[in-house]
Amino acid sequence: MSDTFDNAIIEDTAVKLLRFAATQLPSDVSKALKNMHEQEVNPPSKAALKTIVDNFTMAETATPPLPLCQDTGIHIYYVNIGENFPKIKGIEETLRKASARATEEVPLRPNAVNPIVGGNTGDNTGRHIPFINYDFIPGADYLEITAFPKGGGSENMCALGMLKPGQGINGIKKFVIDIIINAGGQPCPPVVVGVGIGGGADIALKLGKKQLLRPLGQRHSDPEIAKLEEDLLKAINMTGIGSMGLGGEVSTALDVKIEFAHRHPASLPAAVAIQCWAARRATARIYPDKRVEFVTHKEV
Repeated sequence: MSDTFDNAIIEDTAVKLLRFAATQLPSDVSKALKNMHEQEVNPPSKAALKTIVDNFTMAETATPPLPLCQDTGIHIYYVNIGENFPKIKGIEETLRKASARATEEVPLRPNAVNPIVGGNTGDNTGRHIPFINYDFIPGADYLEITAFPKGGGSENMCALGMLKPGQGINGIKKFVIDIIINAGGQPCPPVVVGVGIGGGADIALKLGKKQLLRPLGQRHSDPEIAKLEEDLLKAINMTGIGSMGLGGEVSTALDVKIEFAHRHPASLPAAVAIQCWAARRATARIYPDKRVEFVTHKEV
């Protein structure tokens, strides 16, 4: 008997995760959008929010469920491996197969284009795509996979700034708010804003994007960072950009998430990762006994 875990279970789970992510928002996101629609008083923005709510409701309740946005994103996976989980082999190829299968079965729009010579692969796979982020979970016996199909409109508004250390927290705040103001309605607000601070250029960007996986309303464990999240969320919503850039009192951002790494004395990197209102993510845990637990969605 092989001591390597059955990749067919991983592939089937990843296909389901992509289906969930494309067709059904996580409950924290759908609830936040509905609450925002109730609270918004600006008529054009309130109407846009109603369209958004109607849209994701119809997508979820259709038979079969339909993608809630025509841009079904470029495929990104976050794979967290419990240190006590059985040996796995060939997971990159397994997740590539899952992306190709989901493209046909859901279906999903093919979004993998060669940036040098052009041409769409037709199945959402290509060089380094899907992109897989790995991490390890001390003491855990499960494999956790998150499917994170990231849309192009919001991705185009992401940014990295190499600030001077003397600019400090006020400089970081200004950088983030300037990025949001410059983006305006282009990333399809209300947005989720992930901010990475410190480390190096690549570290800040990676930290910022990973924050888009955190549940809405969840604050950082560090009180100072939690306060900075709240301050930036308030400031961003005061810009008045509003849902789809139509103006609004409360509907520019759903949340702000921040993570930091210690930095070099000469550097202060700051990265802003932006997610559109279609904040798609789906997570599952796979256990050694082949049981699968869907964390963000309910399997029916």
